[in-house]
Amino acid sequence: MSSESKIEWTERTWNPVKGCTKISPGCKHCYAETMSVRLKAMGTPGYEDGFKLRTLAHRLGEPLKRKTPTVYFVNSMSDLFHENVPKDFIHQVFDTIEQASWHTFQILTKRADRMESFFIERKPPINVWLGVSVEDQEYGVPRIDNLRRIKDVTIRFLSVEPLLEDIGKVNLTDIDWVIVGGESGKKARPMKLEWVESIRQQCEREQVAFFFKQWGGWGVDGVKRAKKVNGRELHGRTWDEMPEIL
Repeated sequence: MSSESKIEWTERTWNPVKGCTKISPGCKHCYAETMSVRLKAMGTPGYEDGFKLRTLAHRLGEPLKRKTPTVYFVNSMSDLFHENVPKDFIHQVFDTIEQASWHTFQILTKRADRMESFFIERKPPINVWLGVSVEDQEYGVPRIDNLRRIKDVTIRFLSVEPLLEDIGKVNLTDIDWVIVGGESGKKARPMKLEWVESIRQQCEREQVAFFFKQWGGWGVDGVKRAKKVNGRELHGRTWDEMPEIL
């Protein structure tokens, strides 16, 4: 179902797919998996089998019912380009996106190779933003090239969350927006200020919008907290830059 989102960089979530499997270090403490356990315990429809991947065809038309122009994060509880999501179903998701032309849809994936292959046969709708997760150098950074090779994308973005290490110098050519954040939860891994600052400076040099989402379970002082650190300040200010199209 579609619902208002607490994610700072979007307005609502839409989940025509739920559930996933782990493929890289960024997945280790998946928030969606934890949330699925809670939703199952609460008896929430669609989560009877917890985090098992499942397509939910009855949700495909939900954005069409909302007439107020809205920014949707697609599949906050899954990955649209998971290898077990049928290609025909992915096409149905994009059929809805094209029909709901008054909305904006943000799609984020760790399966960047499958996303690239999908758009060889279909042009991305003008109202969709495509993004990849970039948690480290080995798994995350190579996804950027997959994203960059997709043609005719209105907005390309990177979700550098959870940032697990210094990702070094990044090629930001044709990237419009970078989100950075630390990991949350009891087992959160640390994020260092110098890693964040390196990315911010690169964005500034390349004139790429920079959005700092959260410190997560660790503070800027390098001390782990019992609860999520709500502070979003970096150098005494918040960084809420968005792509120019908004």
